[in-house]
Amino acid sequence: MKRFILLLGLLFSLCACASGPKPPTSPKLPYDSWYVGLAAPRHMEVWVETVDVLDQRGLPFFHVFGGVASYTGKVEGWHKGGGAMKPVNNVDLPERLFLRWQSLVEPQAYKIRIPIPQWVREEMVKPERVFCEGSKEWRNDYRKMITLGMAPGGIVKVWVGGACLGFKEVGRFQAEIEPLGPHRNGNGIYYRAPNPEAQAYIDQHGIPYGSW
Repeated sequence: MKRFILLLGLLFSLCACASGPKPPTSPKLPYDSWYVGLAAPRHMEVWVETVDVLDQRGLPFFHVFGGVASYTGKVEGWHKGGGAMKPVNNVDLPERLFLRWQSLVEPQAYKIRIPIPQWVREEMVKPERVFCEGSKEWRNDYRKMITLGMAPGGIVKVWVGGACLGFKEVGRFQAEIEPLGPHRNGNGIYYRAPNPEAQAYIDQHGIPYGSW
């Protein structure tokens, strides 16, 4: 009798496990991936420690991108989107983006939580008929690329655009200083030094705060 009760209890446990939480289904988007781009003004070097996403289902995804950014052709002011792009796979459209980076030329570490408005998500799934200069053909394109532009002083500029469509500005944001400092590795806290060309520019001209 005791053995029967134990077997019955085990059966109920297995049933409970089988009916537990199911993994999230793949997002229903008109494309396989959307993209995050990283950019910074020329010579204003950054190192991105992490980009995290909270998608519109409320699911968190950590370290979807990081590393070096693309640099614009000028120091002061901004380009209009683009940057070093990486696909974000099996993640629904973003509700919030979390960014932590090192401004190597200051040096300083920053962090910010960026809300993504509903109109941006609507833009990301709205097809537009456009002539694509790259392929020299008409095609349906989507604004499925979000660019994060980072500048000294903790300034973040955000755009949304597509491969054949122009970028639209989402907003300009002010990050806060990361009290923990830059990334901690096995050797302690560190900042990577800017490359010699960037350092030479800073030594001669300084950092044009207020131009971004």
